[in-house]
Amino acid sequence: MPYDPDKHHRRSIRLKNYDYSQAGAYFVTVVVQGRESLFGEIVGAEMHPNAAGQAVERWWEEIMRKYPTLEKDEFVVMPNHFHGIVRLAGGGEAPTLGDVMEWLKTMTTNEYIRGAKGKGWPRFRGRLWQRNYHEHVIRDEEELNRIREYIAYNPRQWAFDQENPDGVPPEQVEPWEV
Repeated sequence: MPYDPDKHHRRSIRLKNYDYSQAGAYFVTVVVQGRESLFGEIVGAEMHPNAAGQAVERWWEEIMRKYPTLEKDEFVVMPNHFHGIVRLAGGGEAPTLGDVMEWLKTMTTNEYIRGAKGKGWPRFRGRLWQRNYHEHVIRDEEELNRIREYIAYNPRQWAFDQENPDGVPPEQVEPWEV
C-alpha cells in the first residue's frame, strides 16, 4: 500500500528537540521485520549466531572504521534483534546516531541479501529490519552499567523477551526497567 499522508500518520519515536549528534552514550535496538529468527538460536542461556548473525557482529565491529570518532560498548546479536551501546563524540564532523544506525542497517541488509542468494540463508520478505530503531539516551554511569548488564543477560532472558515470538506472553513478563 503506498504511503498516503492523509491516512498514514507516522510519528517520530525520537525525543522531541533532542540533538542526536551531540556527545553521549546511546542504547540502541534494531529488530528484524516480522521478528523472524534469522540470526541464530538461543541454546541454554547462550546465543549461538549462525553465519548471518556473525555477519551482523562483523558489521558492528566495522563501525569503528567507518566512524573513527565513535566508541562501541557492550552488544549482543539475538535471534531476531540486536542490542548495542554507542558513544558519540559529538562535534562538527562526527556522525549522528541516525547516520550510524542507517549505515549498520544498510550494510547488514546488503550482506544478508548476498548470503540469501549465494549461501542459502533464509530469505526475508520486504525488508530485513523493521523501519527505524529504538534508542535510549544513557544519562549516567549507573544507568550505563545497568544497560550493560541487561545486554549481557539478554540471551538468558530469551524465553521472556518481548521480541521472542515463541516466548511468554508480554502480559506475564515483569518489565526490565532501563
